Amino acid sequence: MKPYKEMHREQKSIPKGGLLMSDYITRERNLTLLTDYYEYTMVNGYFHAGIQEKIAVFDVFFRRVPENGGFAIYAGLQQIIELINGLSFTEEDIEYFRKKGCFSEKFFNFLRNFKFRCDVWSIKEGTPIFPNEPIITVRGPLEQVQMVETMLLVTFNFETLIATKASRLIRAAQGRAIVEFGSRRAQGYDGAMLGARAAYIAGCAGTACTISDRMMGVPASGTMAHSWVQAFENEYEAFKAYAETYPDNCCLLVDTYNVLKSGVPNAIRVFNEVVLPKGFRPKSIRLDSGDLAYLSKKARKMLDDAGFPDVKIMASNSLDEYIIRDLLLQDAKLDSFGVGENLITSKNEPVFGGVYKLVAIENDNGELIPKIKLSETAQKITTPGFKEVYRFYGRDNGKALADYIVLAGEEVDDTKPITIFDPNDIWKKKTLTNFRAEKLQVQIFKKGVQCYTAPSLEEIRSYSAAQMDTLWDEIKRFEYPHTYYVDLSQKLWETKQRLMEEMNQQ
Repeated sequence: MKPYKEMHREQKSIPKGGLLMSDYITRERNLTLLTDYYEYTMVNGYFHAGIQEKIAVFDVFFRRVPENGGFAIYAGLQQIIELINGLSFTEEDIEYFRKKGCFSEKFFNFLRNFKFRCDVWSIKEGTPIFPNEPIITVRGPLEQVQMVETMLLVTFNFETLIATKASRLIRAAQGRAIVEFGSRRAQGYDGAMLGARAAYIAGCAGTACTISDRMMGVPASGTMAHSWVQAFENEYEAFKAYAETYPDNCCLLVDTYNVLKSGVPNAIRVFNEVVLPKGFRPKSIRLDSGDLAYLSKKARKMLDDAGFPDVKIMASNSLDEYIIRDLLLQDAKLDSFGVGENLITSKNEPVFGGVYKLVAIENDNGELIPKIKLSETAQKITTPGFKEVYRFYGRDNGKALADYIVLAGEEVDDTKPITIFDPNDIWKKKTLTNFRAEKLQVQIFKKGVQCYTAPSLEEIRSYSAAQMDTLWDEIKRFEYPHTYYVDLSQKLWETKQRLMEEMNQQ
């Protein structure tokens, strides 16, 4: 493996938002084998059955929004692109499979000569997404579309989960900054780094995770821990030393001993004795324990009375969107929040249920035939066919009205009224007029070659904020959000019903 500096010099394209995650990955590991083992037993089986070159179509989608929310925020596409571009098998990988004793020479040759040949479409990162619509679509030979399943899902599920949680926190904060504080309690190194990235896409102001700044351009910040205060003879000396070191960015943690009796008074003293004489204004204090609503009100009055109305108050300490919302309902005088474990692990509901399902396969005549998966649970019945998804926006207000899934190639004419209906409760119908239709998926890979120029992290973040503005406030509620409809075209709905009938008769 080449030294990092050499690899960095050879890197041809570095996004504006920071280094590629692959710079980190390829220095340490090849993630091509990031798959469930049965992906490879199936691929080997396809060779045995002689159908490995049949063209198949798979969709990535999810069935429900975590915490009964109204929508999710899609994140992870950049990492998916990098992982696909890095797919390759070493002789050591092939030897690993050989020792398993159940794989064929055809399979080994496939690995040795592997070159990605699939088409991939995806909704753009940062987009609000809804259940049962295709987020990522992969089309290509069975031998290839099968083996990328785990890689796609682990990336999509985790980053989308954290972006969705971050969006909830940001809405609760009502314009106040949220900083991601969860590195030390994340589910491993990648959880810390990629979680920070996903949270930033959804609107967090930054992270405490330094490597996420270094590698991906997520702004990192931090001041002091309680250990800094404890390391000095007393709280005043600790604050004084910090202010002398960082007079232009003096942010003090005031709850190590007693917030109101010593923390805030010592902070005010240091502001007057050190920061102001150096020609700067102090920035903030942070509360990390106690009754945050009560303490923030008292601290705010003390700071104001001392001539520091511009000093901000930050709160941390196992916060989530419900605590933040309640603090603001209690008129807490807080300007920003640091959120750790409840964000980086999405602690209230730590699993995002994205799935990867076969929806079409080539027949002997080379035609793509829709495929369906049935289930005793209606929610698990898949929507068949090679599809496209549109979002309808009102021309008068720009608001998202509904998503509309069609079979690939179906015409969607937004110059004429269109009647949409709930695919489950089909009597629920609505005729839309004065709308524009926008296709949500863009092509990412064409016959295995990347054809999509990924935006910078800042561009993704700005795009996500703009897309959030297209959602009605009723969809953004935490409890009982308004249902946003994802409807099927008449042709697609009829195809699904026909396949259900045919499968039931077998």
